[in-house]
Amino acid sequence: MYNYEQSFTSGKLQVSDIHILHYEISGNKDGAPVIFLHGGPGGGCDERDRSFFNPDKYKVIFLDQRGAGKSTPSACLEENTTWDLVKDVERLREHLSIDKWHVFGGSWGSTLSLAYAQSHPDRVRTLVLRGIFCLRQSELRWFYQEGASHIFPEAWDEYIAPIPEAERGDIVLAYHAQLNSVDDETRLNAARAWTKWEMSTSKLYVDPSQLAKAEEDVYSNAFARIENHYFVNQGFMRDGQLLEKQEIDKIRHIPTIVVQGRYDVVCPATTAWDLKKVWPEITLHIVPDAGHSSRELGTQKLLVDATDKFAGL
Repeated sequence: MYNYEQSFTSGKLQVSDIHILHYEISGNKDGAPVIFLHGGPGGGCDERDRSFFNPDKYKVIFLDQRGAGKSTPSACLEENTTWDLVKDVERLREHLSIDKWHVFGGSWGSTLSLAYAQSHPDRVRTLVLRGIFCLRQSELRWFYQEGASHIFPEAWDEYIAPIPEAERGDIVLAYHAQLNSVDDETRLNAARAWTKWEMSTSKLYVDPSQLAKAEEDVYSNAFARIENHYFVNQGFMRDGQLLEKQEIDKIRHIPTIVVQGRYDVVCPATTAWDLKKVWPEITLHIVPDAGHSSRELGTQKLLVDATDKFAGL
């Protein structure tokens, strides 16, 4: 992991009448450009994620996606779809006068990375992906309806507590109503519970500092509302679209390294394996002692190894 000073520049990019995006650039001004695509959707960037990139070799670009992080308006769902975000990434590339860049993303960031690369394959030098998530209905059912519930039953009970028993046949949809309630207390209680579920399951060993994020109302409101908005709308794409052969064929030539935790409960390894089957040219590392988080030691090391390997491409 690498150490960083402060970002050397930051800026705002207006991408619609509603949305203004925040971005930051750090590392080497003349280094290889890499765009970091954060998770969620709705999670925002964390300055600790700079540490995956050698600051002498990379020009690291952070972008807070619509409604997330320091972008405004916070938690806004209007004009907020996968394809709006893909266009935003391309707008930022053009705004920064970058010809081609490396793309790095984990969890939802891997989803957006694949969607962006399949839309603009001529603008992507390499892909480094972690915790593969393709937003298929089977993946959503596993984590939000039944599956992960059998592994983290005590956290699951807290997650479903806000939902009346009669509405638990479709928990994501039931949460949608509460996360869009006009009553502040209802909305924020639901946001905290939704966020805590993910924070409780992201590491092989539960991290109290992650659980504390769920109590930050601004963060949890954006994280929960935007995630849920994407999930009730099936990611605004065909089920399994990102894994379709004709979509993979567009990016098959791009050097790609995938790092996947064996015990990732949020985004189970089956999706990374499905990606490998349709795209055998990728390098897939399955970390034997890791869950979902990018900050578990084996995952951290392999992600840094991947960016080091690609720095000169």
